[in-house]
Amino acid sequence: MTTGELSTPAEDQGLPESLRETLAGHYYTDPQIFRAEQDRIFHTGWFCAVLATDLERPGQYETVQIGRESVIITRRRDGRIAAHLNICRHRGARLCTQDKGEVRRSFQCPYHAWTYDLDGSLIAAPNLNAMPDIDKTDYSLHRVHTREWLGYIWLCLAETPPSFDDTVIADVTTRLGSPDAIVGYDIANLRLGRRITYDVAANWKQIVENFMECYHCATIHPELTEVLPEFADGLAAQYFVGHGAAFGNDVEGFTIDGSAGLPRIPGVTHDQDRRYYAITVRPQVFINLVPDHVVFHRMFPLAPDRTLVHCDWLYLPQVIDSGTDIDHSVELFHRVNQQDFDACERCQLGMDSWSYQKGGVLVPSEHHIGEFHDWVRGHIG
Repeated sequence: MTTGELSTPAEDQGLPESLRETLAGHYYTDPQIFRAEQDRIFHTGWFCAVLATDLERPGQYETVQIGRESVIITRRRDGRIAAHLNICRHRGARLCTQDKGEVRRSFQCPYHAWTYDLDGSLIAAPNLNAMPDIDKTDYSLHRVHTREWLGYIWLCLAETPPSFDDTVIADVTTRLGSPDAIVGYDIANLRLGRRITYDVAANWKQIVENFMECYHCATIHPELTEVLPEFADGLAAQYFVGHGAAFGNDVEGFTIDGSAGLPRIPGVTHDQDRRYYAITVRPQVFINLVPDHVVFHRMFPLAPDRTLVHCDWLYLPQVIDSGTDIDHSVELFHRVNQQDFDACERCQLGMDSWSYQKGGVLVPSEHHIGEFHDWVRGHIG
């Protein structure tokens, strides 16, 4: 090939049946596409925001970034969860600038002191009583829809949210074959054992695609394939509906060295024991089920080439209360995360190359990723 000559993309020549095309490279770098994803994916669907037990007391709050919107999530005095856009109705100042905190009774804008109850209603503002034509209820904070499931608070920015059952729970059902298959893990009553946050220099779709396939597992996950030998063959657990990857014969638990794990979650069935299940809940949640704990990822796409990932390790309450050492348990998936995110960052570097301007290809064990690409296209056009 001479200097400046472009090779012909495989799809222009017609792909063999074994291969499918991917999204083009600019889907991972173009600010306009990222904005369209914010508008038509993150602003319209259900988004997993915070662990409910992180907001135990009235007045505790967290702020999360969903697309272009900052949202305050707090617990009200009546114990219910409330979520509102983090924008003062007066002049648009951001109310809360910290990731988390606690207020006694209200949120007050630091600019002009407009003050809002925990339920979002405007309760005071300088000179407000001198303006009798103002109805305070018209200037409450903009409410965000909330739903609590699996112990997490899910939000929807849309005026009319889509059905939770037909989106979030449907993704779990599609993966496990039944909406009841996740029930026995009793995730809402597990306790946080460890949280690690990863700042990944890659597009959010890179991370979803990586999590969905195991074609890479034999190459970059030596510890994981020791525990789950079938992953070395390149077929991810998500490739088969209802399938859980079996532990190796000599493996005692889902730990960094295959040593014994922790007490089994009581509701885990015999068929689920000694198996690993991976679930993608579009657009930004990964749920990993093993007999003695659950690993729960929440992604927050911040830019075309930057994604924040909060990863929670959840255990039985007695494991946490007893101070049991969970390091061997945490280390396995922490190492998997590091290996995965390094690979995603390496891919991100190639997305603006002319050689990837029309994308790449998916081998048979990755064909289900094509359905995710179709889902993205269907939302953003």
